[in-house]
Amino acid sequence: MANKLAIVISCAMLLAAACHGLEVGYYRSTCPRAEALVRAEVKKAVRADAGSGAGIIRMLFHDCFVEGCDASVLLDPTAANPQPEKLGAPNNPSLRGFEVIDAAKGAVERACPGVVSCADIVAFAARDASYLLSHARVSFHVPAGRLDGRRSVANDTLLFLPGPTSNLSTLVSGFATKGLSAEDMVVLSGAHSIGRSHCSSFVPDRLATQSDIGAPLASLLRRRCPASPTTANDPTVVQDFVTPRKLDNQFYRNVLARRVLFTSDAALLSSRDTGRMVRANARFPASWEKKFAKAMVKMANIEIKGSGVGEVRKNCRLVN
Repeated sequence: MANKLAIVISCAMLLAAACHGLEVGYYRSTCPRAEALVRAEVKKAVRADAGSGAGIIRMLFHDCFVEGCDASVLLDPTAANPQPEKLGAPNNPSLRGFEVIDAAKGAVERACPGVVSCADIVAFAARDASYLLSHARVSFHVPAGRLDGRRSVANDTLLFLPGPTSNLSTLVSGFATKGLSAEDMVVLSGAHSIGRSHCSSFVPDRLATQSDIGAPLASLLRRRCPASPTTANDPTVVQDFVTPRKLDNQFYRNVLARRVLFTSDAALLSSRDTGRMVRANARFPASWEKKFAKAMVKMANIEIKGSGVGEVRKNCRLVN
């Protein structure tokens, strides 16, 4: 029964991707080594620093929610566009992994110049980081065929990326705007089982004022974070103090135990439906792993650029 369910889920994922013009194995004839080359660079980076893998998973979310999955988050500031997404408050200075994408793009360009989009590389890299950080428990195929966008505006990040102080209503509506369900939102929140956060992302609304954060965690965080974080004094802490280097369902146990950093994490218990999802994900790790894989593919299909609108960048940091 489990195998049949996995087949059904895989077919549904592939069908959904096909509806967006994407295809698993898209580069099989034009650049057959593309995915292996990306995987090699991600593996090298994650072995050196697991945090880079967490950053890459977050990068897919931050890319796809602004302008769609088009690598617009990778663009550097230029005279013509001095404030791209990369400099938006949700991304600067916390978003990381750009150098891993650069390395992957370089390897692919040497093998197949001008063929593989940066947007596809980000999607491949997020898949590979998920696989590596979950100890091979989260495994899925990534349909490809995305094109890279040319528009990237810092202010858009504030419009479309739900922040750490978001309440449940804001989270649900923000994901719905991008075609994702409340369950997708809860499932993808499990990525908070890895990575780090700056103190400024949670101190003002979780420590400086009354909140439901558990006393033991609050005490630990007060020892590690200044009472009023500033740009010059804004340390980072792990998001999951139990299994900080593993992508797993520990996040949901932390939510239930009031051991989460963000208001947006605690908000998952503020409705009966999302609370039920949290408890199910905490109890059934294998089920959450499958749902996370499916939700990652769904997220990577947001607002795909068509020909004439997008391009295949030669350099992921600059438009052609």
